Amino acid sequence: MRLATFEVDGRPQPAVLRADGQWRMAAAESVLAMVIEGRRPDPHGAPIPAHARRLAPIPHPRRNIFCVGKNYRDHAREFGQSGFDGGAKGGDEVPEHPIVFCKATTSVIGPDAPIPSANDPFASVDYEGELAVTIGTGGRAITRDAAMRHVFGYTILNDVTSREAQKRHKQWLLGKGPDGFCPMGPEIVTADEVGDPAALRLVTRVNGTIRQDALVADLIFDIPHLIATISQFVTLLPGDIIATGTPAGVGIGFTPPRYLVAGDTVSIEITGLGTLSNPVS
Repeated sequence: MRLATFEVDGRPQPAVLRADGQWRMAAAESVLAMVIEGRRPDPHGAPIPAHARRLAPIPHPRRNIFCVGKNYRDHAREFGQSGFDGGAKGGDEVPEHPIVFCKATTSVIGPDAPIPSANDPFASVDYEGELAVTIGTGGRAITRDAAMRHVFGYTILNDVTSREAQKRHKQWLLGKGPDGFCPMGPEIVTADEVGDPAALRLVTRVNGTIRQDALVADLIFDIPHLIATISQFVTLLPGDIIATGTPAGVGIGFTPPRYLVAGDTVSIEITGLGTLSNPVS
């Protein structure tokens, strides 16, 4: 099942994709409500108008998004060597345990929405293509063996970052959380349709040129590990979103850094989940 949110006549409208490829209005308050209630919508509602604008599948998450830093080995190394690692020393910075931080709910924008580069006063806007997990069944102290039963589905997320803010404040919240710095979508695909997420391939392009290309199987800490770790300390709630980390190839990894500028377009494709594309304003 594939769920999305569209703006129809100025209001967010949850939708479900039919087998014939048509998006239909879902009789629910929101995609988030469907996730929380574990409901499968009737795919026979009214069609989504052609002029409707697609929003993030969960435009207003119920709380901040959980994110994982340095969760691909090659990215951990490129970031450690960049000198921008928020207080960490340079070199081979592969972590021993998951590094978890948050992005504010106000950072979320949908497909095709402009990334507001002006919200980084240091002109150091970077991209990070990621697979994001949506929690369906909440819980605390979830075991690794049980973790995947708590997954509702998956979507694509761009962990847009102000690298200079990340470096100056020696933590990641401010550098990661500016308004508009979390493009997400285009839809949520349920876990039963995705199958094994480790088999998915992530490709990020900037202006059509491939910058990132990796398998989710290359994660240092896989999805069951992340769910078990986070829920050991924080009760996970239905609708929570976990961004699993980004592979090598981010702008800060180049010499000199290749930051995003107005007029650029970032497109992130993950097998079976579609493509999340956003211009930079």
